[in-house]
Amino acid sequence: MFDTLILILDSTVRLSTPLLLAALAGLYSERSGVFDIGLEGKMLGAAFAAGAAAAVTGSAWIGLGAGILVSIALALVHGFACITHRGNQIVSGVAINFLAIGLTALLGQDWFRQGGRTPPVTGDARFETLVLPFADALREVPVIGGIYSELLSGHNVLVYIAFLAVPFTWWVLFRTRFGLRLRAVGENPAAVDTAGISVTWLRYRAVICTGILCGIAGAYLSVAQSAGFIKDMTAGKGFIALAALIFAKWKPVPVMFACLLFGFLDAVAIRLQGQQVPGIGEVPVQAIQALPYILTVVLLAGFIGRAVPPKAGGTAYVKERS
Repeated sequence: MFDTLILILDSTVRLSTPLLLAALAGLYSERSGVFDIGLEGKMLGAAFAAGAAAAVTGSAWIGLGAGILVSIALALVHGFACITHRGNQIVSGVAINFLAIGLTALLGQDWFRQGGRTPPVTGDARFETLVLPFADALREVPVIGGIYSELLSGHNVLVYIAFLAVPFTWWVLFRTRFGLRLRAVGENPAAVDTAGISVTWLRYRAVICTGILCGIAGAYLSVAQSAGFIKDMTAGKGFIALAALIFAKWKPVPVMFACLLFGFLDAVAIRLQGQQVPGIGEVPVQAIQALPYILTVVLLAGFIGRAVPPKAGGTAYVKERS
């Protein structure tokens, strides 16, 4: 029973990693007042770029860099539409999602002729798991050995980066001048502008941060969790990350726990496939696959109370003329 629990928690960590990175990405953007439902599109674009670059060059790090660059480019498109030209932020995010879905499938088929896939990545083209010191020696120790060797050790470097990004994001938002200004511009951009700080430049830096984290999330999917890009491989993870962000009320540490919860639900759903449930029998695969999404809606509908977004979120800032 304990071994099964450790395996489920191990899967939880792996499955929650892209959600955590994407949710933290959305946190930067939305705290600055720029709503971003294009997390899914940026993740998908980054996953394709990372998978393609890693397959061609044989380097996972080059793949990661390519994924981050593509994600930042898409983030800047969103910023150009919403910050510079004060366009509708929801429409821009939806457009990015559709753009990524179409371009990744089209370019994948045109470049590699494998039905939208990239060639499989192996060896140095994929992030391998890291074994922490003494993990093998402690493996047989009851309780502690399983937790250390299976749950804490044996993940790739992007998993550790994702969880280290949580305290780093908290520090940036609540202990730095940039974070103070970022939160202020999401609440009252006019006051920030009056203080002589550029609202536009602050928001652009926020969406660049969003692009970096979405790029890492997408690269994780194609060159760490999987061995290459497949069509539509994000499978709604960007929207679940957005739900986790709302569920956590735009705070970094609660975001981590929300993503772990959704990752746990996904891990349990995978574990239940093909299993006999007492009183029900074998649950259909489709029902199991839908479980995380159903519970996402239920949790958002009834368990978080009132989630109040940044006051200036979703609206473009228009500088008053004197």
